[in-house]
Amino acid sequence: MKLLKSTTLSLSLMAIVMGAVSCTPVKRGEYASGSATIFCDDGFKNILDEEIEVFEYSYPNASIIPFYVSEGEALDSLTADATQAIITSKQLTKEQIEYMKAKHKRVVRQNCIAVDAVALITNKKNPVSALSMTEIADIFNGKITKWSQLAGNDTTAIKIVFDNAESSTVSYIRDKFLAEGEKLAEKTNSFAQNNNAQVFDIVKNDPDALGVISVSWLGDDLSVAKKIPMDQRMEDYKNETDTIATTLTSEVNIMKVSNPTEANDFSLVAYKPYQAYIYSGEYPLVRKIYMVSTASNSTVLHSFYVFLTGFVGQKIISLTGILPYHMNPRVVEVI
Repeated sequence: MKLLKSTTLSLSLMAIVMGAVSCTPVKRGEYASGSATIFCDDGFKNILDEEIEVFEYSYPNASIIPFYVSEGEALDSLTADATQAIITSKQLTKEQIEYMKAKHKRVVRQNCIAVDAVALITNKKNPVSALSMTEIADIFNGKITKWSQLAGNDTTAIKIVFDNAESSTVSYIRDKFLAEGEKLAEKTNSFAQNNNAQVFDIVKNDPDALGVISVSWLGDDLSVAKKIPMDQRMEDYKNETDTIATTLTSEVNIMKVSNPTEANDFSLVAYKPYQAYIYSGEYPLVRKIYMVSTASNSTVLHSFYVFLTGFVGQKIISLTGILPYHMNPRVVEVI
């Protein structure tokens, strides 16, 4: 798999990549050859890395070049026609779709590929194991600032750690818990990192940290799968008779979350972001993940979308801990 770290494409590279995209008609059931870029929020990096590796192994004449950027940068790149596909937690608005058609003569397709959960993680030494939605709102609004307000005698400040200010996870928290125009950094003792991997590492080493992260970074099953030779992985991914059981990492504490409402008789039962509870809606911090594409049929990006929404692509998503949108869950491990 090819991975470029820069978030800006040079004009020469863009010309090469765009010129390599296949324009030859592709029949139903066939896959296009060629190269293309896709811009993706860092929160979904683990998913996209494996999807691309398996896709390119299956179709050696196809190449997908990922750029891992903030959600805002991904959307800007698409609307500037610097790429023809992004992975994001937001659909384009009606105005953006009309702009793409008028400015770049592009037809926008946007399809849900997964249901993700935003997880809150803490250090293994932290005694707080569960939060209600009200407590989470109070933390992100600056009303709860110390761990002692939640449990125990630890009067140290809660240190909120997230990937970056323009990420999809921060956008989700801001939209769900803050008033319009408010910023997380202005309300809390919070610290932006470069990516989700850094958030995970800080929480592992800092007892005062509260990490905000996509649950796709917490599943152990994909890490195990990636140690297996690709030909064997392909056989496992194609197996339609096995059960899907996803375990979450034990390197950090993953918060249980309760959401007492009239609909659930104000239940105080708290849930971890396992697939079963994402599917049932009992874990409340969930969001849809979309592939937004302006690529036409008979292109490698359209072929990649067909792969993502097919059985193998959806099974890969299931091993990250989030919920594949086009494949119902069967068995999940719940502790």
